[in-house]
Amino acid sequence: MPKNRLPDSKVESLRRQGTLNLRPHAVSHPLFQDNEFFDARDLVQVKYEMLRQVQVDKAPISQSARVFGFSRPTLYQTQLAFEREGLAGLVPHKRGPQRAHKLTPAVMEFVAQIRAAEPGLRPEELAQRVKKQLGVVVHARSIERRLALEKKRR
Repeated sequence: MPKNRLPDSKVESLRRQGTLNLRPHAVSHPLFQDNEFFDARDLVQVKYEMLRQVQVDKAPISQSARVFGFSRPTLYQTQLAFEREGLAGLVPHKRGPQRAHKLTPAVMEFVAQIRAAEPGLRPEELAQRVKKQLGVVVHARSIERRLALEKKRR
C-alpha cells in the first residue's frame, strides 16, 4: 500500500470520529515517514507519539512540537488534556456551545406569548424583546431555528 494512500474506509472513519489530521504533511518525524504502522493522518496517534517523545525520550518540547506538526502551546494543551483524561483527552472536542443553551424553557415560553399576541413579528424583533424583557442576548437566527424545529415536531 503506498504511504500516502490510505484506504477510504479508514480516512472516512477518522473523519467521522473527528480524529483525521488535516495537516499530515506537517508531520516530519521519522517514525511517520518509514513505518506503515504510524499514520500521520491519525491525529490521536500523532499526538500520543509527540507526548511519548517528550516524556519518555526526553526530547525538547519545541523540537517535538515542530516534527509532529504542532505549536508549543498545542503541545502543552495536549499534555494537560492527556494528564486529565488519558487517551480520550487526545480526541478533539467540538468547540463552543453544543446546543441553544440560552433558549431555556422560560425564554421560549416568553417567545410563544409574544408570538401569540403578535404573530407577524420577525425573529430579529423577537430577539430584541427577549433582550429587553428578560435580559438575555439571543441571536435572531437561534430563535428562528428553534421555532422551525418546534414547527417540524408538530
